[in-house]
Amino acid sequence: MFFTIPTLLTWTRIVAIPLIVGVFYLGMEPRTQNLIATVMFVVFALTDWLDGFLARRLNQTSSFGAFLDPVADKFLVCASLLVLVQLGRADVFVALIIIGREIAISALREWMAQIGASRSVAVHMLGKVKTTVQMVAIPFLLYDGVLLGRLDTGVWGTWLIWIAAILTIWSMVYYLQRALPEIRKRVP
Repeated sequence: MFFTIPTLLTWTRIVAIPLIVGVFYLGMEPRTQNLIATVMFVVFALTDWLDGFLARRLNQTSSFGAFLDPVADKFLVCASLLVLVQLGRADVFVALIIIGREIAISALREWMAQIGASRSVAVHMLGKVKTTVQMVAIPFLLYDGVLLGRLDTGVWGTWLIWIAAILTIWSMVYYLQRALPEIRKRVP
């Protein structure tokens, strides 16, 4: 199931990364760069919902798709955060928290799967809320302007990315607590 429609949509999120990053190296006017990067991020982020919907609807779910989907999401978020740090729109501490958590929880899930305990670290609603807040904060920070004549996306994006960082820590603690009984069994 390597070339199903849902899997191809997931691949587009990975392909999007150099495109979004590249926008900031084209020498365009900053407002134009911001708008293009924001629209691209939103469109590609929406493929996360669409690929899952289509996989279920078309009965094209696969273990490869289940593996690739969160990897694509993490790549898209991490790359965007690095761009935002480079542009001075996100604090490096926030990026370290979010990227560090993604690495740690991915490694934890891998280990738990190897020992047959992956259920204890299955995706939880807290992780979904964290991801949603990130997916709103990032385009706000990419846009970095006034939207609809009133909404300062830079200010709102900054607040949201810090909230996402707090949710990131909270969800990491949750997953570690869920895994702790299995860890205690295996580590002397």
